[in-house]
This record gives sequence, structure tokens and C-alpha cells, in this order.
Amino acid sequence: MRNLKLKQVLPVQDAETLQKVKETPGLHVMGDLYDCVCEGRFFVDSRLLTEHCLKLVKEAGLSAVGHYFHQFGGGGGVTGMVVLAESHMSIHTWPEKRYVTVDVYVCSYTQDNRAKARKLYQSLLKTFQPGHESVHSVERL
Repeated sequence: MRNLKLKQVLPVQDAETLQKVKETPGLHVMGDLYDCVCEGRFFVDSRLLTEHCLKLVKEAGLSAVGHYFHQFGGGGGVTGMVVLAESHMSIHTWPEKRYVTVDVYVCSYTQDNRAKARKLYQSLLKTFQPGHESVHSVERL
């Protein structure tokens, strides 16, 4: 295991400095999708999931600049990420539990992409069709 040296990060103390750093808000949506009733291939087929996620990113109006998806052997799930010009989208599947976690984060110095993040998240819900979900959204500056 590597020794990681972490810098102490101090909060910005004045609002004017923070405003200069970034004027356009970001949004980070994290979802836990339980009892998903989607087609089973979405849990285990990394190629299908890659193509589908790239399509959803494009349909949401976001720009993919790279991606990596890994399928675990022995009937295991898929873990993957799409790197966006606006930030990232990640997904992790557990076929044996019909459980999926998704993470959509967007930010930009030039435009507000929060609606696009919400659209992408909703498209992922339509794909996996969870029986129930737990979702957390964080406004980021």
C-alpha cells in the first residue's frame, strides 16, 4: 500500500473569493437502485452497458471524452465510468442482488449543466427500473 500524502484543504473564507473561483453551479447526484427489474444483461454485459451509457450521455446533451468499463468474471457485475467534459458518470452493478449504484457529477465554468445531470440520472432510472431508490443530490460550487 502506498503512503498517501494529503494536503490540508482550508475552506474559502470570503464569498467574493468563492464567487471568483466559480460562478456556475455544479450538481452531484448519487443513487442506490434496489430490486431492479431491467433486462439481466445490463448487470453483466460490459459492452452493452458501455454503449448504452454513452448513448444516454449524448442524449442528455453531455460530452463523453473517455470511458472504461470492467466486467467481473464468474457472473459478477460491471463497474464503469464515463469521463465527461463536464465531469463524470459512474456505475456499478451487483447482478446477484439486482442492485446498482450510479453517480452523475457535472460542473462547468461556462454553463449550468444541472438539468443535463438530472436528465442523465432519470435515463439511468428508466434503464434499470428499480423497485425503490435512495438518491442524494449535492449542489457543488
